[in-house]
Amino acid sequence: MRKACALAAIALLASAATPDDTYRARFEAFMANPAQFDYSPMEAVPGAAKQTQLRVAAQPAIAAAALAEAVRYAEANRSSALLVWRDGGLEAANYFGDATRDTPLVAKSLAKPLTAIAIGRAIMLGKIKGLDQPIADFIPELAGTPKAAIRIRHLLDMRSGLLDQGYSPDPDHPWNRAYLDLDHGGYIVRDYPLTDPPGTRYAYANAPSELIALVIERATGRRYAEFVSREVLIPLGAAGGEVWLNRPGGLAHSGCCIKLPAETWMKLAILLLDDGKAGTRRLLPKGYVREMRTGTPQNPSFGLGIWLGEPYRERRGFGAAGTLGPQVLHSEAYLDPEMFLFDGNSNQTVHISPRHRLIVLRMGETPPKTPEWDNAKLPNLLIRGLGPR
Repeated sequence: MRKACALAAIALLASAATPDDTYRARFEAFMANPAQFDYSPMEAVPGAAKQTQLRVAAQPAIAAAALAEAVRYAEANRSSALLVWRDGGLEAANYFGDATRDTPLVAKSLAKPLTAIAIGRAIMLGKIKGLDQPIADFIPELAGTPKAAIRIRHLLDMRSGLLDQGYSPDPDHPWNRAYLDLDHGGYIVRDYPLTDPPGTRYAYANAPSELIALVIERATGRRYAEFVSREVLIPLGAAGGEVWLNRPGGLAHSGCCIKLPAETWMKLAILLLDDGKAGTRRLLPKGYVREMRTGTPQNPSFGLGIWLGEPYRERRGFGAAGTLGPQVLHSEAYLDPEMFLFDGNSNQTVHISPRHRLIVLRMGETPPKTPEWDNAKLPNLLIRGLGPR
């Protein structure tokens, strides 16, 4: 009987998918339809048990015609949500299709500013010394390698020296392994190419942002999802969601693939507009948001996980100057030169205007190719709507 059970167990193990089988299946599914890729497994990122309701503006400050035009623009561009907040109150909260206020929406690279907020919170708690601490302090596997020169700042401002983001149909290409591997964090640490000395070149990629989850977990001894939940979302009174893991119980994908309702992203934006304070409670170190909003010599348009409105470029790519990739249209300069924004694939945008205390959020599917999406359209339209009526 015992021998039969042992043989049955061996047969079961032999028939079970290996990690490489699972990776290949995941890769083929992603190549077949990346827009409908199944982010699984997921880990819960709990929100506040009692959520803080965003106040609805009693007397809208933005002209009704401007708000109506913004809604038409969002709907025509396959949006799931359009939220407009002005100086303490919501002036518009529109959901399209099947989306509702409670729907967790795929954030794509809106996750990147969240990584900067998580690092700021860990600094505030004394778990990380500061932005210029070497990541090798938390990832000792890097000691004695060129990657040991990477500082936490470099993961956030895209000057890690790691290979630029790109596309390849080769299942063993670093871009695919760093995204789909069942040990993607370990792969990035061991095998993802370092192409430039850290701090010397801007190179937009998912890989550096993915390492933030590993840094947070090593620095705090807590799961990335639990840390974001307890230290960021719950203090904001925000709703939670879920985040993609590389495998059951594995590492979170911090550079992408978190699902949160639109209002949660709005509350994160308000946190930055209020210099890292949630009401009277300071969550981020004093001056940290200023650091987030400071570009680098290698890319003056990118700070710590966020994009900056100045200097103006009609077409601004995500990658380094001269590299291939999407170029986002800005038909005119932002009317607030202090504008900064969260900006993710498929034009997930959260524009934040300090001068007007205005936040404009658009999330949803990829807009139609024609007419071309204009990143300046919504914020400038609504700022103009604040003028004489």
